[in-house]
Amino acid sequence: MPDLSFEVVDAEARAYAAVPTLIFKLRIENADEEERIHSVLLRSQIQIAVNRRRYSPDAQAKLVEVFGEPERWGETLRPLLWTHTNVTVPQFSGSVTIDMPVVCTYDFEVTGTKYFSALGDGEVPLTFLFSGTIFYEGEEENLQVAQISWSKEASYRFPISVWQDMIAHYFPNSTYIRLHKDVFDQLYRYKATHGIPTWENVITRLLQTNDAEVSS
Repeated sequence: MPDLSFEVVDAEARAYAAVPTLIFKLRIENADEEERIHSVLLRSQIQIAVNRRRYSPDAQAKLVEVFGEPERWGETLRPLLWTHTNVTVPQFSGSVTIDMPVVCTYDFEVTGTKYFSALGDGEVPLTFLFSGTIFYEGEEENLQVAQISWSKEASYRFPISVWQDMIAHYFPNSTYIRLHKDVFDQLYRYKATHGIPTWENVITRLLQTNDAEVSS
């Protein structure tokens, strides 16, 4: 019966894709090198081990919305679910290294985006929790099925610069904020009524108006 182990050995951004996509290089090794694995339907839950790194004062200020005030972080810093991913592993014996794609978003409604965007440098400690189904060749050369143990996992220190470079490639010098339709309609009317040429000018003008009211 197969006994698979997993190791994330590298990560890179896919240069050309419809949406920002990270590729994690996943090495899979079977304890029995001679056993033929026909395929694996592999599922992975990816968590951010947020309590395994340090945070600069700037990062702490940006993460208040995620974890609360820094003085409460002893209670609020818990593993953070980032995403799930599925991949089909092709036939192999012994070991194989595959690409595990993870589709990303720059939507600031998503907690993972808030977290990654708050970090200036360093690494993000990730934990990959694996599950799935293994199809393999039995002793009589018949097809057998086994489940991946829920205890199978892998850790990886993901360089935040890879995520930053990917976002800069897909969204150069820009960001994305989702608004409810009624709020957008109000902003659009404000933009049209005042003859403001760009959305950046709209936001800047509103911020300046608010600062002036606070100062007065």
